[in-house]
Amino acid sequence: MKTLHNSAAARALATLLMVLFAVAPAWATCGGGGGGGGGGMSGGGGASSPEVYYVPWKVRSPKDPPAMGLVLYWFPASKNELEKSSLRASRPLSLYATQCISMELADSRIPNADKLLGDSKLPVAVLATPEGTPVTKVENTGGKLKVEQVEKVVETEVKQRETTLDNQLKDAKAKVAAGDKDSAIKLYQSVLEQKCMFPKKAKDAAKELKKLGAEVAAGSNLPELGSPIFEARESARIDLVMKRGLLAELNARYFAAEKLYKRAHSMDPADPTPLRYLGELYRHHIGDWDKARTTFDAILNMQADPLSRAVALHGLGKITIHEGEFKKGLRLMEQSVEEYPLALAYRNLAVYWNSEGDLAKGNEYTQKALALDPKDPYNLIFAAVFMAASGHGDEALKIAQANVDLLPASYNLAAIYAQNGHREKALAFLRRHFFQYERYRAVRTKEMMEARVDAVFDSLREDPAFVALTRDADGRLPMPMKDATMRSGSNK
Repeated sequence: MKTLHNSAAARALATLLMVLFAVAPAWATCGGGGGGGGGGMSGGGGASSPEVYYVPWKVRSPKDPPAMGLVLYWFPASKNELEKSSLRASRPLSLYATQCISMELADSRIPNADKLLGDSKLPVAVLATPEGTPVTKVENTGGKLKVEQVEKVVETEVKQRETTLDNQLKDAKAKVAAGDKDSAIKLYQSVLEQKCMFPKKAKDAAKELKKLGAEVAAGSNLPELGSPIFEARESARIDLVMKRGLLAELNARYFAAEKLYKRAHSMDPADPTPLRYLGELYRHHIGDWDKARTTFDAILNMQADPLSRAVALHGLGKITIHEGEFKKGLRLMEQSVEEYPLALAYRNLAVYWNSEGDLAKGNEYTQKALALDPKDPYNLIFAAVFMAASGHGDEALKIAQANVDLLPASYNLAAIYAQNGHREKALAFLRRHFFQYERYRAVRTKEMMEARVDAVFDSLREDPAFVALTRDADGRLPMPMKDATMRSGSNK
């Protein structure tokens, strides 16, 4: 977990963030033990009422770039509140995170906390400027924060700022008509500075500046899409379509899920969340990596929240590594966790460094994944693969034996048994992974290739049964030399 200026505050906030992630129930992970699909996150809230729009709450690190628009601080009062708070999921807050409103998890020990909190009792939410000046505050009612109240506070401030920009654009137009070019330019430049929160208005200002012959600074390229849809009724419709898509995905109706995610995207092209779910569906379940790449690129080329960007960067990193560009793929996954902490990306970073023979780094990233959700069985099974590799085979087998019925964990269960010399069980779990869990040949061929080069199956690599089992491997990864460090692709 990233560190804060104050180490004690860092530990406290890290604990809060772990809880925030840990309360999302785990479901459907892929071969290699960890995650994929479902928008790149574990969770959902249950098969009957899944959540889609998780708010990208994040603990600020000194390495993070400074906030540009507004900051919404959430000061929770307890672990129990984090587990149950309505602030965990919200389409409006998720969308505001695409518009330079940073969603930050905080406690009373962060710098400037006294100024932000005042005499308020936790829990409390504070909307503030990037400099830390409170704009408005939402107090708890009966010890609880209500997400609707927090959404309303943010909406009100954004609309006030939007009205100010409308007035500036109107005044600038009047200045041009009156021949006061210099004053008009200053007004348009002021609007342009708000391009992150109000891209469409900033784009209008940039056009007018060019007409006036004024210089538009480099780096002022603005997204083609307008603002996302916040209107309550239409927003609820989009949310419902996305939930139907996720339910279809959870029930392995992948092409039905694709249609629903695409419908949600068409309803609001400026919302990155449907693209995030769609990209992961292509990458993880359907195996159409060309469509996955196009979808992830689209996210990175629009105004997207940190969670969506992190999932896109991870997905591109995974694809890039499979195509043999290992260092480039590594950097993409490193960028992913810099954007937002994903257990999936931490696990794949662990795989990478384990395959490079750096067990210390592999363990470091495994522990980071575990820290986000220490009770998640898929995290535990993934960690057990590395336990088996480091001489703790008995402990790893205990974890495997306790989780043999987890179909999505079949690949890593096979890895544990293979490293402990249980050939028949390893082959049986691999067979279950390839032909029961994986539904499509496009995915299966990639998984078979990754198994062939995975260090955890070194004991089986020349076994005729293993070779026959993986005969449809796509051949995209170089086979390791005997006794050489092997690249592992086990964490899809």
